[in-house]
Amino acid sequence: MVKIEKSTMQFLSDLKKHNEREWFLANRKRYEEAKGNFTDFIQATINEITSFDPILKGLEAKSCIYRINRDIRFSNDKSPYKTHFGAFILRGGNKNMHAYAGYYIHIEPGNCMLSGGAYIPPTSRLSEIREKIDEHGDELLKIASNKDFIKYFGKIEGEKLKTAPKGYPKDHKFIELLKYKSFLATTLFQDETALGKDYFSLIIRGCRAMKPMIDFLNDY
Repeated sequence: MVKIEKSTMQFLSDLKKHNEREWFLANRKRYEEAKGNFTDFIQATINEITSFDPILKGLEAKSCIYRINRDIRFSNDKSPYKTHFGAFILRGGNKNMHAYAGYYIHIEPGNCMLSGGAYIPPTSRLSEIREKIDEHGDELLKIASNKDFIKYFGKIEGEKLKTAPKGYPKDHKFIELLKYKSFLATTLFQDETALGKDYFSLIIRGCRAMKPMIDFLNDY
């Protein structure tokens, strides 16, 4: 049975307290073990998702997992490491995060989540998504009103414009959907749940509930 180990969560908790290169190097073995555990969890998730999203068949976890090193070049926070593990599962891996919608899994003490969708897509792609909503917004509304989607995610979320996007009337029947700059579905989990034996099945069921939205966003 694949699960997130308590030692993985403990490593991330300790890293938050000691976010410095010297400590990290001294605890490199713990990091490798924690990363290995997360990688196994993500690979098992990918393998299971392919049963209902076959386009992901053959995808490797290593192409979906983000590096733990932070890009500090333009940040006032010079902490060298992220204090979480994250993986974006989508066609071609996370290098395609601006090209396709996908499933995102995040493990962090006090902030474990399953999320997914399209996060701040480039202008050209956002325009294509809006064009689809213009013509088929009723489909996205139907997806968002599905009982399983509501059970896991409540509603579609994301940063929105304050007014209608250029080229669309303010009284457009799908105006609230057209205002979105990101299209996300997110649910949070307690650490105890993330460390539990049922977490894997919860993630899979959540991804299944999210898939219709992923399909809508990727079909453009």
